[in-house]
Amino acid sequence: MTKLTALSQEIWDMKYRLKTASGEPVDKTIAETWRRIACALAAAEAPGEPHERRRKAMESQFFSALEDFRFLPAGRIQAGAGTDRKVTLFNCFVMGTIPDDMGGIFEHLKEAALTMQQGGGIGYDFSTLRPKGAVVHGIGADASGPLSFMDVWDAMCRTIMSAGSRRGAMMATLACDHPDIEAFIAAKQEPGRLSMFNLSVLVSDAFMQAVREDQPWDLVFAGTVYRTVPARALWDKIMRATYAAAEPGVIFIDRINQRNNLAYCEDIRATNPCGEQPLPPYGACLLGSVNLMALVKQPFEEGADVDVEALAELVPTAVRMLDNAIDVSRFPLEAQHQEAHAKRRIGLGITGLADALIACGLRYGSAEAVKATERWLAAFRRHAYLASVELAKEKGPFPLYDRDAYLAGETIRELDADVQEAIRAHGIRNALVTSVAPTGTISLLADNISSGLEPVFSFTYKRRILQANGSRREEQVSDYAYRLFRRLKGEDAALPPAFVNAQTLEPAAHVVMQAAVQRYIDSSVSKTINLPADISFEAFKDVYQQAYDLGCKGCTTYRPNDITGAVLSLGAEGHPAATTELVAAPPAGAPTATVPPSGDVVYMTAPLARPEVLPGRSYKLRWPESDHAIYITINDIVEEGAVKPGGGKEPRRRPFEIFINSKNMEHYAWTVALTRMISAVFRRGGDVSFVVDELKAVFDPRGGAWMEGRYVPSLLAAIGGVIERHMIDIGFLQAAKPAAGEEQKAVVNLGGPAGGTRFAQCPKCGSAGLIRQEGCDLCTNCGYSKCG
Repeated sequence: MTKLTALSQEIWDMKYRLKTASGEPVDKTIAETWRRIACALAAAEAPGEPHERRRKAMESQFFSALEDFRFLPAGRIQAGAGTDRKVTLFNCFVMGTIPDDMGGIFEHLKEAALTMQQGGGIGYDFSTLRPKGAVVHGIGADASGPLSFMDVWDAMCRTIMSAGSRRGAMMATLACDHPDIEAFIAAKQEPGRLSMFNLSVLVSDAFMQAVREDQPWDLVFAGTVYRTVPARALWDKIMRATYAAAEPGVIFIDRINQRNNLAYCEDIRATNPCGEQPLPPYGACLLGSVNLMALVKQPFEEGADVDVEALAELVPTAVRMLDNAIDVSRFPLEAQHQEAHAKRRIGLGITGLADALIACGLRYGSAEAVKATERWLAAFRRHAYLASVELAKEKGPFPLYDRDAYLAGETIRELDADVQEAIRAHGIRNALVTSVAPTGTISLLADNISSGLEPVFSFTYKRRILQANGSRREEQVSDYAYRLFRRLKGEDAALPPAFVNAQTLEPAAHVVMQAAVQRYIDSSVSKTINLPADISFEAFKDVYQQAYDLGCKGCTTYRPNDITGAVLSLGAEGHPAATTELVAAPPAGAPTATVPPSGDVVYMTAPLARPEVLPGRSYKLRWPESDHAIYITINDIVEEGAVKPGGGKEPRRRPFEIFINSKNMEHYAWTVALTRMISAVFRRGGDVSFVVDELKAVFDPRGGAWMEGRYVPSLLAAIGGVIERHMIDIGFLQAAKPAAGEEQKAVVNLGGPAGGTRFAQCPKCGSAGLIRQEGCDLCTNCGYSKCG
């Protein structure tokens, strides 16, 4: 039985282990998880009693592929296959084209919420929305622009908890010629804005040519030129924004469409959140990765290499597993179901590439490493396509298969001649077959192998883990290849030159490896090029041009900066064997979040247990439209904080639970629900200050109220204000400084105390012109009204 390391055990238990609703484990071992997945995917084989023996044989074959982490299905498959949960096995979705009208926009918001609720990350192209200030015909108003609707999507995403413990993630794209492109480029430089989005600019070949030639560039919508800017200046704005804030990324959209196997029947304008899956409207793709490190023969010996024969045996099984997953998966939307079954695209990729190179004595980014990678990936691609052809012979090609159009595709014409002939003779089961995902969490699960095609970030580091009782423990974590080398060669053996990490690599090494892998992948690859903080802007900018010139389909870089901070902090000058402390590291490509003040990693496998006695405070809240006061009680837990100068640890309070009570029975149901949900969030630990932001952002369509000289848009916002005040009082949050010139607004009484007209402040225009007239509030200045 496979013995898991402490890290793998935690990841498995937290993310992928099947449990009952009460938290009791159903999967007793990782082998039972593999058996659950294998059985669920084998169920897609031909039904009926005569085929039972075949299904059992396929289940055994699937289990063998999963065993010892040789094949790693993506997280949605591992967590959802073989369960009764209403979840999808697909990681990646691009949603439908957003129409430029209010009803259509909010219908698509609903579709996004339903998709994320089942565990899917989504991508959207907002280029279809008219720019800010454009006339909205029929209502005599100006458009608010795509960024205002992205804010709405962002708020929605932050309130949707994906299946399991995964939070929603989104990609937003905007065309490089959209009139609001400059605002889109600058959006992430405002800390906290669009935090649930990854942003990418859709860059065309024409734009890159205009940049190269320093030509003017028109910003256009619906055939109207709004402005003309220098192309090179716009490119520099993109580069300076990503230099400062690591976003937006760049997607070379023309190249994606030109090299798409399905160019004859679809147009792509967006990708999934991490960028490895460019997809058409309602496109969906599931992912899985072959662990190259698990296939290395004679690691750290002369002649070490990936076992290509073992690869040829494993890849067809993996292709079949992913193809079966299409048939057993649920889909949030019927349009996604139809799209997935019509094209049957899968995203089989690789992980552990950097560890495999190290085990073979090859330095990441070197000419020898590129050559070996291309040899391995060529074999990988060949066997993946041949496996899909074999499935087509058995089960039929994908429904939208058009032989002549398909074989005319750029990527297909680069396949070996015999593979092309096999497709011509039998068709192919899956329109697109290969993709390289980030694989962050599943690579941790697989004994901490290197992730996807990324170099190893650091070979050893320490994790600080919050325990169920509120204490913290520290554990050493090391990369698989590093640990294997020490086991084989001894603790005192000098590390060979192949042991290079992300801190010691030059930018060009990242780019050439991305390009080498991309040449053998029909979809795309997820790659973050880590760059040093002190890299010059000119050198930084060259990375993107090099990525374009080498044939990459996109480029994303990460440079430690004042806005996003550093994901990992190194010790001992970043030496490959240095100790590293993980600091709230998000999965590759996932949206960034605020780092908790303590700087700890919070991996909570269960909520904190409640102590017998907790300190707390109660607050009385009066809402103008409620007959009775609302009482809010917030209890805190006391933790160890930072080390004091004289020794010892400073106690630190954090919210633990909340109770909301009122005599007004109208509030009973939602206050109970709110109490339970907020308390559950508090008990999970981490940075829970987002609860305040979410509540304060809620607007009541019937109007809010003025409280203590400030306009509060809803009762929920008022409760959020109480929680914020409490967090500030206990030192969990810092008080925001009042804006310059801010003053309290008061009711203005005109005409003296014995009559006259009392004017209150209008919630719409802010003027002291609101009166009560015929049972309604009416603003004498702007015409705002609210009745009831």
